[in-house]
Amino acid sequence: MLTRLLGPQRRHLWFWIFTGPFVVGLVVFSYIPLLWSVTLSFFDARNTVTPTHFLGFANYVRVLTDPAFIQSLGTFGLFAAVVVPATYALSLALALLVSQLGWGRAFFRSVFFLPTACSYVVASLIWKMSIFNGVRFGLANTVLHWFGADPVAWLSTTQPPWYWLVIITVRLWLQAGFYLVLFLAGLQRIPRTLYEAAAVDGAQPGWQTFRYITFPQLRTTSVAVVLLLVINAFQAFDEFYNLLASSRGYPPYARPPLVYLYYVALGQGQDLGVGSAGAVVLALIIAVATVLQARWFGLGRKEP
Repeated sequence: MLTRLLGPQRRHLWFWIFTGPFVVGLVVFSYIPLLWSVTLSFFDARNTVTPTHFLGFANYVRVLTDPAFIQSLGTFGLFAAVVVPATYALSLALALLVSQLGWGRAFFRSVFFLPTACSYVVASLIWKMSIFNGVRFGLANTVLHWFGADPVAWLSTTQPPWYWLVIITVRLWLQAGFYLVLFLAGLQRIPRTLYEAAAVDGAQPGWQTFRYITFPQLRTTSVAVVLLLVINAFQAFDEFYNLLASSRGYPPYARPPLVYLYYVALGQGQDLGVGSAGAVVLALIIAVATVLQARWFGLGRKEP
């Protein structure tokens, strides 16, 4: 076994020296906790990570019949329905604009990508305390005051639900730069000869060229972007929790699945069995949604 891993004359030795620590970290901090979470989902585990009584699928039934969990999936659906197309459109539009630049392309690419390195927690607190502060000294309310409008309690107003504006804008600011870079890479792979041939055939630059050449050539990149956006939307937690939670707790509205699981597993009840079952259900939903999207977009299908 050792000879097979190291290869003939130990040619694979340096490979394992460099990758070994990462493999060990992946197993210890990802695979083992994942398997342990699946195990806990079948047991009664309150206030402990050690399973006690075997419950079978009782935890799964409890999660799937909990109105709060169903509501959290509805919150995700609304969030994904807005943030996925908005981020896609914004990042694609910015990529098209940046790709047209000459001397400033590298500068603007870096400027738009920089928010990606910002912590979700830090960005959420900036949005909460500075830009969309509920008092009249917040940036958004200051702008409204210039036009004679009254201050808005952005994060506590539910009619209309202004908190969605805060959540969506912080997510757009954090993510658009990353997908801009992906679209720029896709745009650079489009052969210039296609545009030259289109110009010879009389195609007008602008919308016509984008519709019939640029957008179809970005199909693979678009599929990858949409898949990543949907998966990231399922994993939304930091912006929701840091924007809406307060010393009085978390409000009953706008609870995505991870916030629900956080309060179930680490809240007052600390029911890790039910929380683990919810995590497994969420992981299965993400996997099924990803596979269905990939099949729908024809990912991996051979071109005719």
